[in-house]
Amino acid sequence: MATNQGLKIAVIGGGSSYTPELVEGFILHYKELPVRELWLVDIEPGLRKLNIVGNLAKRMVEKSGLPIEVHLTTDRRKAIEGADFVSTQMRVGMLDARARDESIPLKYGVIGQETTGPGGMMKALRTIPVILDVCRDIEELAPNAWLLNFTNPAGMVTEAVLKYSKVKSIGLCNAPIGLIKQVSAKYNVAADRVYAEFVGLNHLHWITRIDVEGEDKLDDMLTEGYSAKNVPAREWNPEFLQSLRAVPSYYLKYFYMTDAMLEEQMESFKQGINRAEVVKRVEEELFELYANLELSEKPKQLEQRGGAFYSEAAVNLMRSLHNGSNDIQTLNVANRGILDFLPDDASIEVNCVVTKNGPLPLPLTKIPPMAKGLIHAVKTYEQLAIDAAVTGDRALALQAMVHHPLVPSVDVAVRMLDEMLEANKEFLPNFFTK
Repeated sequence: MATNQGLKIAVIGGGSSYTPELVEGFILHYKELPVRELWLVDIEPGLRKLNIVGNLAKRMVEKSGLPIEVHLTTDRRKAIEGADFVSTQMRVGMLDARARDESIPLKYGVIGQETTGPGGMMKALRTIPVILDVCRDIEELAPNAWLLNFTNPAGMVTEAVLKYSKVKSIGLCNAPIGLIKQVSAKYNVAADRVYAEFVGLNHLHWITRIDVEGEDKLDDMLTEGYSAKNVPAREWNPEFLQSLRAVPSYYLKYFYMTDAMLEEQMESFKQGINRAEVVKRVEEELFELYANLELSEKPKQLEQRGGAFYSEAAVNLMRSLHNGSNDIQTLNVANRGILDFLPDDASIEVNCVVTKNGPLPLPLTKIPPMAKGLIHAVKTYEQLAIDAAVTGDRALALQAMVHHPLVPSVDVAVRMLDEMLEANKEFLPNFFTK
């Protein structure tokens, strides 16, 4: 654990293309977050990427002149032992599994997306058992460590950890920090002069107030909106936004514009294009850059990856927990009465004061009444899917699939679930060993 010599940080999924951004953050903020050991962990199939990105990390540290030891390993337990922070950014099944998550639902006329709908459910079923296995290592080898989870679907993974382990865990996403940066740039003010209130769940939130240096700027942002590279930039209906009086997450386009979004996906599918294939190409280009022995900094092209600021959010959270900064960050935490229509153990995405002892969720000043039904429906699906992931119970998985708002009927759910479970058989031992 932390000593006068500094902190030990383990990154599970260390061969990720996002890792250079994380390393850059550790270098920039070394004074407030004195990292002594950085352990980048991956599995055997990810070893090539781990070595490429890990050697870039070593060159970045060497250039900085800081006394940070970078270790590359497939020995997860060795990496976790005595860690102060464990960060998870893994993709169980890699990008091939994502491609199936995105394409199979389209055959049934259903949105195919990595974290929303049936695709997100499959990702949860594959991921949650692996994360809970990581948690067992943390409980044994680093019981005081914080687990910071980026692995999608981040809200569901965080809730599973909170419900089925004793690990101190916080989930986070790049969308909130992306919005803050957008507003900060628009008004040419520092990020800490912007306050935005987020209400809802991971990838299902609404922004109900945006204050810039004390001035209400919600109307401006209702006109402008916000988006990301991994969600098509279809425009919102302005009359709808004005009557909603909240800026919806770009992921809410899948719920509010289902027909149009599905049409776009089907058109891309016919042309043999899906997001997983795009990400594969971007990643190949990135790793080609990373392999250049002359490169010793994070390349600008990483921002095209679609998850910009993930790692910045992680470093910010580690700094705040380590120093007890008491600043405000948007995180995935247990509800504990903040949304009175959800269970206490539900994971929600809201603003929190980050203390040395962990995040304290802030009371909400505005909850759009029309959003409550969708939040409740999606949370019902999430909790069924989490329990299905842990138990391998097909009946629970079917109920989760049927009750997702984007799935149109029981018949579609049954057929789609059969095909998707079979396609993921290699990664779902809970469902196939009975």
